[in-house]
Amino acid sequence: MDRVLESLRSGAWLTRERVRLIALAVLVASAAGLVYLVVTAHGVIDLQGRPLGTDFSDVYAAGSYVLEGNPEAPFDPARQHAREQSLFGEATPFYGWHYPPFFLFVAAALALMPYGVALAVWQAFTFSLYLLAIRAILATPAQESESIAAPAPVSDHLWFLLALAFPAVFVNAGHGQNGFLTAALLGTALVQLDRRPVIAGILFGLLAYKPQFGLLIPLVLAVSGRWRAFAAAAVAVAVLTAATCVAFGPHVWQAFFDSTRFTRLVALEQGDTGWYKIQSVFAWARMWGAPIPFAYALQGATVIALGGALIWLWRGTTPYPLKAAALCLATILATPYTFDYDMMVLAPAIAFVAADGLARGFGPWEKTALAALWLVPLVARTVALTTFIPLGVPVMLAVFILLLRRSTLYSALPMASSGAFLLK
Repeated sequence: MDRVLESLRSGAWLTRERVRLIALAVLVASAAGLVYLVVTAHGVIDLQGRPLGTDFSDVYAAGSYVLEGNPEAPFDPARQHAREQSLFGEATPFYGWHYPPFFLFVAAALALMPYGVALAVWQAFTFSLYLLAIRAILATPAQESESIAAPAPVSDHLWFLLALAFPAVFVNAGHGQNGFLTAALLGTALVQLDRRPVIAGILFGLLAYKPQFGLLIPLVLAVSGRWRAFAAAAVAVAVLTAATCVAFGPHVWQAFFDSTRFTRLVALEQGDTGWYKIQSVFAWARMWGAPIPFAYALQGATVIALGGALIWLWRGTTPYPLKAAALCLATILATPYTFDYDMMVLAPAIAFVAADGLARGFGPWEKTALAALWLVPLVARTVALTTFIPLGVPVMLAVFILLLRRSTLYSALPMASSGAFLLK
C-alpha cells in the first residue's frame, strides 16, 4: 500500500506508455459508442427515439423559429417543445432553450441546413476551434513574472491524442452541445490576454452566450488591472445586445428574462433535468436533500472563496499558466448550473497546468490529480447517479487547492529554486 501511495504521490505510475494506452482505449471505446448511435439511427432519430445530438435539437428548433420571424418563440417552453415534436416526432422529449438572444444568430444560421448536416458542421467547426485553442496554450511560453521559461513541447503529438480522447469530448458530441466553443473561447482568450488584450476581451465577451460562466472573469480582469480587455469585453456584449435588438426587436429580451424563471425553478432548483447530470455544489446539496436556500448559501460561499483565491493569485507573482488554469476551474465551479458536457472547460485548465509542469516540474500529487481531472467526465454522471456524489466537484476542488499550493511554493521560494523544489 505504501508503494502504491508513493507512486500516486510522485506520479511515477503515469508513464508515457500508460498515458497513451489509456487515451487510446477511451478514444476507441467512445468513438465506437458514437458510431453505434449513428449507424443504428432511423434517419436522425436514435434507437431511444431521441434526435441525434439530443440537445442540439433545441438549437435547430429555435433557429427554425427565427427564420420564420418568431425569435421570441424559443423562450416559451410549450412552443419550443411543440416545434421539436413537429421536427422530430411526437415522442421527442423536451429540450429547453436557455440561452440569451445572442445565440439565436448561431441557431438561425444552422437551421438553414438539413438537421444532420447542421449537427455535423456545428460539432466539426467548434471541435476544430477547441483543438486550436489547446495547441495555442501548449505552444505559449510559460511565463514567470517578467521572465520566460522554456516553451512546452507542442511538437510532441501526445497532446493531440489527449485532447482528442478527453472524455468530455464524447459527452459533448453525444449531446450536440457547445462545450467545444466554450473551451475554445476561454482558452484562446487566456492565451491572448497579455499579448492582444482587445482580442481577448472580445472573446470573453462572446462567452456571454453562457452568462453563468461569466461570474468571475470580470473580477479577475479588474483586480489584475487588465482594463483594455475588460473594456473590450463590455463593448462586445453591448454590441451583441444592440445587434439582437436590431435583428429581433427589443421584445426578445423580455421573452428571455421571462424564461429565466422556468430555467431557475424547473431545470435548476427542482432538478427536472436530473441532479446527476449537474456538476455543481448547488446540485450536490440538492441531491442530498438540502433546502433550496441552504444550497444557494453553499454555492454562494463557494463563489466567495473562489473569488478570494483568484484575487490573491492574479494580483500576485504566480506564473501565468497557473492563474489561467485557476480561472478555468473557478469558472465552472462558481456556477450552480453546469452539466457534465460543460466540463470541456477543464481541457484548457489541464493544458495550462501541463505546460507549467513541463517547464518547471510537477509537485507531489499533481500528475495524479491532472489524470483524475482528465478522466472524471467519463464517470461523473454514472457516479452521481449511483452514489449521489457529483464526482467532478470534489476533483475540481482538489485540483484548485493543489494549484493554490503550487502557487504558494512559487511565492515563498526564490524563482531559481522553484522548479527544483517541485521536482522533489
